[in-house]
Amino acid sequence: MQRCFYLQDQAPRRADPHARQRRRAARGVHVTSTAQAASKSGAPTVPPDHLGHVIFIAAAAAMGGFLFGYDSSVINGAVEAIRGRYDIGSAALAQVIAIALIGCAIGAATAGRIADRIGRIRCMQIAAVLFTVSAVGSALPFALWDLAFWRVVGGFAIGMASVIGPAYIAEVAPPAYRGRLGSFQQAAIVVGIAVSQLVNWGILNAADGDQRGELLGLEAWQVMLGVMVIPAVLYGLLSFAIPESPRYLLSVGKRERARAILAEVEGQDVDLDARVDEIEQGMRSETRSSFRDLLGGSFFFKPIVWVGIGLSVFQQFVGINVAFYYSATLWQSVGVDPSDSFFYSFTTSIINIVGTVIAMIFVDRIGRRPLAIIGSVGMVIGLALEAWAFSSDLVDGQLPATQGWVALIAAHVFVLFFALSWGVVVWVMLGEMFPNRIRAAALGVAAAAQWIANWAITASFPSLADWNLSATYVIYTVFAALSIPFVLRFVKETKGKRLEEMG
Repeated sequence: MQRCFYLQDQAPRRADPHARQRRRAARGVHVTSTAQAASKSGAPTVPPDHLGHVIFIAAAAAMGGFLFGYDSSVINGAVEAIRGRYDIGSAALAQVIAIALIGCAIGAATAGRIADRIGRIRCMQIAAVLFTVSAVGSALPFALWDLAFWRVVGGFAIGMASVIGPAYIAEVAPPAYRGRLGSFQQAAIVVGIAVSQLVNWGILNAADGDQRGELLGLEAWQVMLGVMVIPAVLYGLLSFAIPESPRYLLSVGKRERARAILAEVEGQDVDLDARVDEIEQGMRSETRSSFRDLLGGSFFFKPIVWVGIGLSVFQQFVGINVAFYYSATLWQSVGVDPSDSFFYSFTTSIINIVGTVIAMIFVDRIGRRPLAIIGSVGMVIGLALEAWAFSSDLVDGQLPATQGWVALIAAHVFVLFFALSWGVVVWVMLGEMFPNRIRAAALGVAAAAQWIANWAITASFPSLADWNLSATYVIYTVFAALSIPFVLRFVKETKGKRLEEMG
């Protein structure tokens, strides 16, 4: 997982503009990638000489996040077609949909080591190639097992992109802009989700509303999966247009190249020798945490590790990925026309973007805990209303008008409150809440718990929905409700605190 460093000295400026940097480098004080820590560090507020170029670099790296969101959501348009083409039940269908998460977990677990060995840019290029191959393979499967295999390949690329993008942006971004540029990754993910839903809707309409309708010599759902070739190739091309991370270059002894890139992204007015010394000193003072460091307490892990695991599990157990993997199928199951169901999936994605922007605005203003609690209350209301609506008997294969509108509005309310709270807050808190000595290992365990919880929800929903759709949403409502006392009792506010204060 990413490990970034930030300047912490709070001393006032001296006449010598570089003295402060040299004092920090001598002490080798660590830094973080969060916006609040960058501001606390006294990072320069003057825009770098080539801020536009820096924004381009961050946006190019965030294309991995766009592919993350696109690939995660594009399968939504193919679920029913896959069921029909291969004549499989809900349990087998769920495994094909969820199996990509196995690849995600492997990719996320190995991306850091791969990037440390061959560089961040090469890692992005590998992910781009895997995305491209996965898109082609998924669009042209020979059999169900073949489709599942390409889903795993794509998942591996997703896992790599989910780690490398934020790490790279944090390492190349000027300290004063690190938080805002770092938010590009999350923004790209939700935009990718929305674009995939819009493209699916357009393809479905071109195929006269039939997911298996012929289009370009293929079935419509195959075209949906194959379109991902376009952003995947673009991601690969953009990786050739951005520089390698100065931190990686210094780790392999390419000091002059690192110095040149620092000048490119931080400006010529920066004391480049001091910045290089500072980064090298920080790298020398790093300690690599291990799984053994997490052990302790009464229940195997240290209490703080369990809190991180709890945040990850609650984030997934409210059923958020049902809204992106199965929303079209869900609406069709209660009588909504296929074209309309895809449109509603798209509008849900737009709401997801709006909520994410709200979270970015307020997470450093009102704090993580208040935002999480607000989100939990809103999710409880939305999920409970969905459970009530889905409890009604279908009339001619459709929900009654009142229940149908309640279900539709409640689904958007649920996604909005998730996006403005738990969707962003959990990742912010996981990056801040652990003590320095165990941060990397603890974040890895919490992320693994999130992938496992994600898989559990994704794999179980079709069977649960066949059993009782309303009861399924009652289960999600209960988890949303339980998240409130969990936050109040166990989660501490991290707003405005330095990483060194965590413990």
